[in-house]
Amino acid sequence: MDERWIIAGLGNPGPAYAGTRHNAGQMVLALLAERMGARFRAHRTRNDIAEGRLAGQTVTLARPQSYMNLSGGPVAALAAFYKLPAQRIVALHDELDIPFGAVRLKLGGGDNGHNGLRSITASLGTRDYYRVRFGIGRPPGRMDPAAFVLRDFSPAECKELPLAVDRCADAVQTLITKGLAEAQNTYHTDPA
Repeated sequence: MDERWIIAGLGNPGPAYAGTRHNAGQMVLALLAERMGARFRAHRTRNDIAEGRLAGQTVTLARPQSYMNLSGGPVAALAAFYKLPAQRIVALHDELDIPFGAVRLKLGGGDNGHNGLRSITASLGTRDYYRVRFGIGRPPGRMDPAAFVLRDFSPAECKELPLAVDRCADAVQTLITKGLAEAQNTYHTDPA
């Protein structure tokens, strides 16, 4: 029996945040749902979830219905609902310290100042979950990073965004089917 994966797309709820850099994880999650032919529905764990099979794996896509810095509660509640260990959770999130459009994957590690990851780590009581990091780059000049992540992608970035989201979704599929090492070998190159 294959064990379920939880893939949590981090972001902020509501249309005002839908196109912001901080919602990159939810953009990738939406594409994964489309690939699965699955629709999101409300779940008692304070997530919108979509269930099905992705690349032959049993998957629950989770969109926490909380603000980014409170993502941990819903993610941990869903893991408890399915009785899954942290190693079956993938957090999809934006990352300032990676160039726009680049993808990086890892298991465990620090939160690098990311409040969504900090919340998940605190709620799960461990750092040992997978992270698929969607590069959004650093803010220009002296712009506050907190303001930068809550802004929409630039017009130039918007032209590249569909390809970057697609590549990140492919990285998630490789992670859950072929493992971390193969996913890193394939996707830890900067986009052309």
